[in-house]
Amino acid sequence: MADNEKGEASAKPQKDKPAKTGASKKKAEPTGPAPKYKRVTAPRLRKIYDDTVKGQLFKEFNYSSTMEVPRVVKISLNMGLGRAAHEAKLIDSAVEELKQIAGQAPVVCKAKKDIANYKLRKGHKIGVMVTLRGERMWEFLDRLCNVALPRVRDFRGVSSKGFDGRGNYTLGIREQIIFPEIEFDKIDQVKGLNISIVTTAKTDNEGRALLAHLGMPFRQAPAQGQAA
Repeated sequence: MADNEKGEASAKPQKDKPAKTGASKKKAEPTGPAPKYKRVTAPRLRKIYDDTVKGQLFKEFNYSSTMEVPRVVKISLNMGLGRAAHEAKLIDSAVEELKQIAGQAPVVCKAKKDIANYKLRKGHKIGVMVTLRGERMWEFLDRLCNVALPRVRDFRGVSSKGFDGRGNYTLGIREQIIFPEIEFDKIDQVKGLNISIVTTAKTDNEGRALLAHLGMPFRQAPAQGQAA
């Protein structure tokens, strides 16, 4: 009898589990482009240009229209690495460092032709570069003039000989460690870079005045009777 009761107890039907509904499924991830970030305030240097510098340049050069006032169009950062053709890790570190400096992912530059004297083949990676526009451009120029350049050893100002005759200015940096974003303990070697500032100025005098009003620390010419 005990065995029969156990058999009857085990023969009882189990309760059916409730069927899964569509509500229990994972929600579909949103598709499409990511939402654009909108700044609350304009970059500090851009605001200074609009409020002060534009009016000063208009009076200084007697422009007939505000559209003639020169402005900064873009800034290009170029880090050339000749040894990178034989050291692949050098390019990886340069990409990461330039990304930290500019706040934007750089592009890897490759050789366009073979050069036997330098043991260079077409397609070898020889440098990295990045072009900044808009808000990133203004923020980088602000950090360059007010933070990075004053950290140069024995800094006495930048030379005004870097203009190309059409108001564009090129500056050479010997050490990337002047930028506070770079941690000295994590770099493999010291690298230099070139910074080109493209403006709408028609002459070097207009371009020099524009950058000087924006805070570029140009080296002052020595007074008469003093050594350069």
